[in-house]
Amino acid sequence: MMKKIYQEADDQLKSQILDQIPTPVMAVNRELKVIYMNEAGKKLLKKSADNIIGLACKDLIATEQCGTEECGMLRAISDGKSFSGRTEINTGENRTPVEYSVVPLQDDSGEIIGGVEFIMDITERVLYENRLKEQSHTIREMSTPTIKLWEGVLVLPVVGVVDSLRAQHMMESMLNKIAETYSKVIILDIHGVAAVDTAVANHLIKITKATKLMGCECILSGISPAVAQTIIQLGIDMAAINTQATLSDALSEAFIILSLKVITKE
Repeated sequence: MMKKIYQEADDQLKSQILDQIPTPVMAVNRELKVIYMNEAGKKLLKKSADNIIGLACKDLIATEQCGTEECGMLRAISDGKSFSGRTEINTGENRTPVEYSVVPLQDDSGEIIGGVEFIMDITERVLYENRLKEQSHTIREMSTPTIKLWEGVLVLPVVGVVDSLRAQHMMESMLNKIAETYSKVIILDIHGVAAVDTAVANHLIKITKATKLMGCECILSGISPAVAQTIIQLGIDMAAINTQATLSDALSEAFIILSLKVITKE
């Protein structure tokens, strides 16, 4: 009798502890029907225990993974392993981004009888991440501005370090601008690039080839003496690239390509 009383008191204490956790905690049996939901979970669903217990978890908290092999609860029960991930839950009123962790639920003998899922609302974190992405996109746009210098002539001044991500963005920016303006010449001015290695040089070569496929001639200008020496030392073949010492020389070359002349009035 006393053992039973202690067991009931222990179960009550465990339930109270789980109810103090500020994030939803849900337990299901092997049929994925809810056998427990803490207070935070009830608050999220805006339902009482009577309207939760016995229902399929997918009918309460629907996600894209429900009913598929990607269901974390199903995997935890079948594989006996813990799983975690990120998804969106649909409680019938709105969609909420969450992180979840699922662990197998075992009885005293170690047999898996269901699963327990811990859910954390990450709405604020997702909003913050989206703001960071927007800021990062704005910074990239500012760092790679493709400018219309003349009718049919674009220029992209590059300042700072060129890595793979920035080179890819440079290419996308240039190609989009070419398609938008139907320009025939684009000047890639690297006067502000202090150092060039094999990777950077290869990126520049790929950019010039990509613009060529768009029917646009790419002129590389602003190669400093130090960068020129580095390119030679690395043995990089730049023969196929139209290079000019300065932006002014590159613009003059663009006028020649477009059969234009600048006439000064006396």
